[in-house]
Amino acid sequence: MYLMIIAAVLPAVLLGLYIWRKDPHPEPVKWVLRAFFLGVGICLPVAFLENFISTLLFGAGGEPVTLFGSTIQAFFVAALPEEGAKLFVLWLLLRRCPHFDEHFDGIVYAVFISLGFATLENVAYVMTSGEAWMATAIMRAFLAVPGHYAFAIMMGYYYAVYHFVDHSKGIAAKMFLVPFLAHGVYDAIAMSGSVNPIAGSICVLVLVYFCVKLQKEASRKVQDLIAQNENAGTDSIG
Repeated sequence: MYLMIIAAVLPAVLLGLYIWRKDPHPEPVKWVLRAFFLGVGICLPVAFLENFISTLLFGAGGEPVTLFGSTIQAFFVAALPEEGAKLFVLWLLLRRCPHFDEHFDGIVYAVFISLGFATLENVAYVMTSGEAWMATAIMRAFLAVPGHYAFAIMMGYYYAVYHFVDHSKGIAAKMFLVPFLAHGVYDAIAMSGSVNPIAGSICVLVLVYFCVKLQKEASRKVQDLIAQNENAGTDSIG
């Protein structure tokens, strides 16, 4: 049991340490832990909301049986409530955070909220996988948890741009739309195998490619904001 929990928690811990150490001026541990546990705290309410939305769309206990249905599930049962809840608690946290004073901070806090969510979600998946728990832990360590990490970077990036640079409605919309769409595409690919094994086999390769591209884009945005912090005198994001 202890090995299962360690396997489920370790990916988020490593990614959290990585992004925290990337910060040129690391945020106080107290505040990043607060962000992390806010993410943990929204996991169960979001799960209940997802179940409610799923019941409305597919009936009690129902599951999609077509690729169109699994795509609807990916975007509106999973991505919509999860990214919406993360953005809401990010706003709650940062509106009172005295340490949110640099562009990169938006990414740090968004990532820790998302990793808190991903940690409890990961524990649930691994603990309920029975004898396949190790395979589940490995697969999610390389796909699902880094996915949450990348979605959060997108959210934190645009949150920082909106807060410090550009207060336009377009940037405000991107805070939610970019991570929502990325999350929806990820889940749509991942869920395709449950309704069409042939499409699912092909989509495994597509999913890996999508995750690699997503991580590259996330890394680029991290470097953008590190450069912005180092050139605090400029007025725009690179």
